[in-house]
Order: sequence, then structure tokens, then C-alpha cells
Amino acid sequence: MNLQQWWTRLSPMTREWLINNNGAAVPPEIVAEIAEAGGPQPADSWWVAEEDGPGLQMPDEAIDWIEAIANGETPEQS
Repeated sequence: MNLQQWWTRLSPMTREWLINNNGAAVPPEIVAEIAEAGGPQPADSWWVAEEDGPGLQMPDEAIDWIEAIANGETPEQS
């Protein structure tokens, strides 16, 4: 399932957090909600894990997609 499909299944509070913290490490509870919504599982290679980083991060394509949403644009399917 692509990002556009599972995005609408996230709670409004989670979508707001992802917009406001776009590009930051994603807390485990939000990673779990994304997985439950049909997005990538925590062990999926879709996630970017920095060696010494605080957690999982979204790939650049997802960050760009969320930025477009935040700017009121219609992003390309991801």
C-alpha cells in the first residue's frame, strides 16, 4: 500500500505530528500506527535507520510527499 493510501487511515493527531515534525525521527508509537494503517512495518527496508540516530526516519520521497501536503499542494503518488 502506498503512502497516499495509508495516510488517510492515520489519526488526525498523527498526521499533524508528521507534518509538524517532517524529517525527524518517528516515535515508535507512530511507526506502529503507520503499520496498523497499512503502511510499512517497523522492520521494513522502507524506513531509514541512522546508526547512531534516535529511531526510524521516513525516506526522502515520503518527506517530500508530506511537505507537499503541508503546503496545500497535491503531491505525486508515493
